[in-house]
Amino acid sequence: MQIRSRLTVAAVGFALWMGVASAQQAAVPQSTVPAATRGAGALPDKLSDSEYWALIDGLSEPGGNFRSDNLVSNEIYMQSIIPELQTVVKPGRVYLGVGPEQNFTYIAALKPRMVFIIDVRRGNLHTQLMYKALFELSMDRADFISKLFSKKRPEGLNGRSTAKELFAAFATVESSETLYRENLAAIQAHLTRTHEFPLSKDDLTGIEYVYYNFYWFGPSLTYASSSGGNGGRGNFVNYQALMVADDGAGTTRSYLANDDNFMFMKTLETKNLLLPVVGDFSGPKAIRSVGNYVRERGGLVSAFYLSNVEQYLEQGGLWYTFCGNFATLPLDESSTFIYSQSGGGGGRRGGGSLLSWYRPILADVKANKCDAGVMR
Repeated sequence: MQIRSRLTVAAVGFALWMGVASAQQAAVPQSTVPAATRGAGALPDKLSDSEYWALIDGLSEPGGNFRSDNLVSNEIYMQSIIPELQTVVKPGRVYLGVGPEQNFTYIAALKPRMVFIIDVRRGNLHTQLMYKALFELSMDRADFISKLFSKKRPEGLNGRSTAKELFAAFATVESSETLYRENLAAIQAHLTRTHEFPLSKDDLTGIEYVYYNFYWFGPSLTYASSSGGNGGRGNFVNYQALMVADDGAGTTRSYLANDDNFMFMKTLETKNLLLPVVGDFSGPKAIRSVGNYVRERGGLVSAFYLSNVEQYLEQGGLWYTFCGNFATLPLDESSTFIYSQSGGGGGRRGGGSLLSWYRPILADVKANKCDAGVMR
């Protein structure tokens, strides 16, 4: 696979790169940067609702398609690299990612100051807005799980409850259509009335679609559960398994593993500092505009979670366009790609699960001669 060969070259070329990044970053055409995002300053401590929505709108591209809904990840082994990542990735910077909830687990571990989730599907914006409302409306993890799956909260759960204890308690509770309808109304009201986000009818329908799948499938929701989730083969892990998984050494690190992880996410969402952006990794605007916004405020990208998007870019002949895009980001030697690849074979590394890895972003820029001037 060509991606693997690039990784080897990248590791060799990393030490040679350190003086080149700033020159390539400067090659971003200002015409690709929305006017609303220009201006000097520092990374914000919080954003107003109007700033939040204007930034999402200004950074985003038109929505595209993917082969599945991707309402939940299938990366059961993603926590295995977190202990090493915490020694490499610097906190207090900007995290970029793609997809749904797996980002929350990495965010809770890496403690960024600001987050941009870039996904070609507008449906991912709907998923992220659903989560935003639920984080803000929930007092604690048990309350959050109750709302996420439309299940009445069992008695006896508290801040000391483990993820396994939480999900074991909810396993005996039936999902409630009444709670689903009440919670959906609360989510929509929170987004459109409390925040006053100008969501279209299609956006509200999209949020309803996402939330219905969480109600209908409950903690058994998998990557392939929803009507559009047929984009792969294998026995996909469910939501509960992802939340109670550990790092391979016995420590559970999901965003629902403990109160600290959950509260970090809740605070980030409450401050409007997690922004779902609609954009193609090989598109002309989203990544470059995010990079300019961060750079103009003196920020650096700490980590960029790719999932396995690279394989689709490779298949479509678009990897080098993406390469030109990430070459424009404000980076240093600790800026890190987090990515996934199929485990293949069988047993622990088989099925529909992906294995997680990481590598320095600047190494890719140098080894692959990423041209920041390349635009699709």
